[in-house]
Amino acid sequence: MSNIFSKANCLTFLNPLSKENPVIVQILGICSALAVTAKLAPACVMAISVTCVLALANVIISLMRKSIPSSIRIIVQLVVVAALVVIVEQVLKAYAYDVSKQLSVFIGLIITNCILMGRLEAFALNNRPWPSFLDGVGNGLGYGIILVIVAFFRELLGSGTLFGFQVVPQCWYDAGYMNNGLMILPPMALITVGCIIWVHRSFNKDLQEKQ
Repeated sequence: MSNIFSKANCLTFLNPLSKENPVIVQILGICSALAVTAKLAPACVMAISVTCVLALANVIISLMRKSIPSSIRIIVQLVVVAALVVIVEQVLKAYAYDVSKQLSVFIGLIITNCILMGRLEAFALNNRPWPSFLDGVGNGLGYGIILVIVAFFRELLGSGTLFGFQVVPQCWYDAGYMNNGLMILPPMALITVGCIIWVHRSFNKDLQEKQ
């Protein structure tokens, strides 16, 4: 039991949330972070989907790591991820059809998300299933946190809503307040991510020295 919650395992889970965040530190998964963050709902669903796929793929590859020939390891990883993505896509179509329509092709493009392939190659192939599971969940949540933060500001400032519910009082609009239409355009997602990176590095100056 002590090994399960060892310091190394805790760091494996916690580091991707901030110090080794895949989006704002490793600069991975940027494309989907820009594409699905105009609203909170699809951003949350994408975050959960990537976390589930990454955690399960890490465990599966870790279990198979000693039997995968080095020459075809990338192909095996792609097959595992593709199978999991298909399952996630079908579940979303069955239980969250409206959100799956908003995400469009981006659920399918989880297969090409460099965070997944990076963690499978760098971690799951060299570690046991439990640490690999923690690594997958940690990196998935680290990715998801950034998506949710970006989507929160874009939907709030761009549409005046959160999860589709109006949160900006009508009296503000009556007084002349207007939503910032630029926030729902893709370039503002990139600018928002850039601002998060700037704030994060301002509070973690040791990361800049390492880089």
